[in-house]
Amino acid sequence: MKKLQYVFMTLAAMLLATPAFAQSTAAGGFNTVPLAAGLGMALAAGLCGLGQGKATASATEALARNPGARPGIFIFLILGLAFIESLALFTFVIIFLKAV
Repeated sequence: MKKLQYVFMTLAAMLLATPAFAQSTAAGGFNTVPLAAGLGMALAAGLCGLGQGKATASATEALARNPGARPGIFIFLILGLAFIESLALFTFVIIFLKAV
């Protein structure tokens, strides 16, 4: 609970600092696009990794309880993992198009 409080405090401090970066970049100002692209990809990859871990753990538990249902579980596991991974790839494409 304490860690979650620290995370929210850090996010609040970062969001309050947003007006400091509102200057134009024409005069050689700070460009936030690479920073935002890196944070966006890190967030997407991390959350997709958590989702894949949860899906794999659930499929393994289901196989341990009912080994006879392996073909059906396997099909839905592969389908779910493909959808989760596609979210990370879509994020990568969007960031690549915006940053370049």
